[in-house]
Amino acid sequence: MLILRHSRLLLFFAAAILLSACHSKKLTVKNGDPSTMVKPDKDIAEKYATLMGVDRGDIQNGRLYSFIDEWYGTAYRFGGLDKNGIDCSGLALLLEQQVYGITLPRMTSKQVQVIKRKYEEELKEGDLVFFDFDGKQFSHVGVYLQNGYFVHASTRKGVMVARLHDNGIYKFFSRGGSIIEPTSAQVD
Repeated sequence: MLILRHSRLLLFFAAAILLSACHSKKLTVKNGDPSTMVKPDKDIAEKYATLMGVDRGDIQNGRLYSFIDEWYGTAYRFGGLDKNGIDCSGLALLLEQQVYGITLPRMTSKQVQVIKRKYEEELKEGDLVFFDFDGKQFSHVGVYLQNGYFVHASTRKGVMVARLHDNGIYKFFSRGGSIIEPTSAQVD
């Protein structure tokens, strides 16, 4: 009886250790099939739910929010594509590629050519949003999240999540839309 009790206790601890080890694994954004939804880490889901004013259950795409969390705060650098600095079109390119498996052109002016335009209220997670800064049409791009928020590489604050309707940026909002599969001639 004592041996049976110890066996059950040992089995319980082994199961607890195994389950806790699996839970603590960090999501690797680059691995896995983008068409398979990956649940987000609890802490990441809580962080972005609070930031965007949504329920934690609304944060469902673990690849997306892990990608954002990994790049959050990375400095802006024109032409950059790494953790030393990234620009807005580079961030959109890497995010779409690593999270959704979609290949985008490198330049913002080309990225706007591979979207199906939508009304603002129709935007969905993963859609692109474009802005006209300094009098230049489609000079900035971000990726729509939800509840009026998007992620982008800001020239002042680096990679960040912002509200589309913030006064400082909304007046420059130009268009948004979902990505259509670009042809190889469109990809630069």
